[in-house]
Amino acid sequence: MTVRYPRPLRPGDRIGVTSPSSGVAEQLRGRLDVAVRDLEERGYEVAVGRCMDGSGHLSAPAAERAAELTAMLTDPDIRAVVPPWGGETAIDLLPLLDFERIGRAEPTWVVGYSDMSTLMTPLTLLTGVATVHGNNLMDTPYRTPGGLTSWLDVVAAPQGEPFAQTPPGRYRSGGWDDWTKEPGIRDLTLDAEGAWTRLDGVGDVDVEGRLVGGCTETLANLAGTPYLDTSRFAGNEPLLVYVEACEDNAFTICRNLHGMRLAGFFDRAAAVLVGRTSAPDSRGLTQHEAVLDALGPLGVPVVADVECGHVAPFLPLVNGARGRVVHTAARSEIVQTLD
Repeated sequence: MTVRYPRPLRPGDRIGVTSPSSGVAEQLRGRLDVAVRDLEERGYEVAVGRCMDGSGHLSAPAAERAAELTAMLTDPDIRAVVPPWGGETAIDLLPLLDFERIGRAEPTWVVGYSDMSTLMTPLTLLTGVATVHGNNLMDTPYRTPGGLTSWLDVVAAPQGEPFAQTPPGRYRSGGWDDWTKEPGIRDLTLDAEGAWTRLDGVGDVDVEGRLVGGCTETLANLAGTPYLDTSRFAGNEPLLVYVEACEDNAFTICRNLHGMRLAGFFDRAAAVLVGRTSAPDSRGLTQHEAVLDALGPLGVPVVADVECGHVAPFLPLVNGARGRVVHTAARSEIVQTLD
């Protein structure tokens, strides 16, 4: 299956905002307004959908969410779709989405992470259209730390031109900003120091492949189904598989990764990237040990504490992009090329 990229976003293009999983509570609408204005100030038109209700854990019934997402992905006037954030049960949309129809439409950028992995990774695997595992809309107003790239710059990048990202060496150790009191906050609190960590051994890492991955807790539920089948993706090219844990303890993550490996998700992995996590360790098993227990048998480099998860800051990764990962004592870097 050939990877297809939506054309680069340009000023004047329209961005659709919908909540395929959780909507936005009334007290957080101020933050949503700030994020929408930021898009508009960059020259984009913004179309906010009807599926945005935040009074419960879902923004609307599944059929309505699926219809709105499909409409946005098949509307030639909408060039990108981004949710306010993730949620819990976007999995209920999968049997309701017409992937063949979406695949026939002109490709549209889809951006997000967390529960959005439940939809974006299958979208890329089933249609070949690249998607962006990156900041959600509510995170967009934050200033991007040095070395990293905003999702807005990723979707506007010229195809075929590589772009590099390097870890800033700092991350947020815990807590959340109060968007109800300060909806316009733009400075990330990065109060801890940390670098990438090789889990499987020592030595330099320099490996290439097609990127694919997402949130462990949501993707694990798709293991062994057509929605997470990497066997036909990008021909026979090696893959750079990335995973990240949101909140489950180390025993659960260990089981999830074992199940994904047994289902073949990592079969073509040339390396595995693991997002930095604040998810708890378990008694006798840390999060790092859980990853190594499940993925060590792959015999490929496993690099952890990458900025591609629920711990700020955010390093956007393009599902389907050609990637090169370098990790040595002197530098850590990932280069992506949309080709």
